[in-house]
Amino acid sequence: MGLVESPRVPGPKYPEIPGADLYLAQDERMKGKISEIFESIQGEGVFFGEWQLFVRFYGCNLNCKFCDTKPGSFREYKLDELMSEIKKFKGQYHAISFTGGEPLLQKDFLKQVLSRTRRAGFKNYLETNGTLPGPLGEVIDDVDIVAMDIKLPSSTGLPGYWDAHRAFLKLASEKEAFIKIVVCSSTAEEDITAALKLVKETARQTMLVLQPDSFEGYARVRGKIENLRHRCRREGFNVRVIPQMHKLMGIR
Repeated sequence: MGLVESPRVPGPKYPEIPGADLYLAQDERMKGKISEIFESIQGEGVFFGEWQLFVRFYGCNLNCKFCDTKPGSFREYKLDELMSEIKKFKGQYHAISFTGGEPLLQKDFLKQVLSRTRRAGFKNYLETNGTLPGPLGEVIDDVDIVAMDIKLPSSTGLPGYWDAHRAFLKLASEKEAFIKIVVCSSTAEEDITAALKLVKETARQTMLVLQPDSFEGYARVRGKIENLRHRCRREGFNVRVIPQMHKLMGIR
């Protein structure tokens, strides 16, 4: 089972969801496209420092300017083959982190995997860009933790996905969830206002994680991060500033 170099494969669309135009085709044999499987500490969000097993799904429906994970290859796995690979890892894991790319692009395969890993006694941790509420609704029953993004247009260089984020958060808040917002020097005040309004109206209790853009470094965005943290506190949000800890530690 060798590495397969492949471009994104167009698949069925969810026209009601902005940005969901690159679903990866999955044939009747239900193979998943997986870029890598590895164990490490969780380096982002409120569970940083937890020992997790990572399953990285290939492909993404977005192309954020600050993205640091753009794998160019994948291995194709049938469900039993992927489970066999997972079972080779013998650590005591906080959870299996299904990450990407965007795992929800392969929702049918992901749904089968989540069901099997949960039955095997694992906690399922989904890392997602938060733009695909339709697929989330199909897999949410077997997800334990949702780590979702709110993508600010002025940070990503992309259009806004406010309606998709709102629908996504409504579903995600049924589980243990937190929201990650990447803050760049380009991040605009109006985007922050829109994001806080969305959270306030949908699931105000959800933890907000402000993550400095790692390409710029904390020093360049420190003032903006601090102002935003103070604003969130004043408005009653539960907020943390957490950089990408694995990068600071020099690990995978």
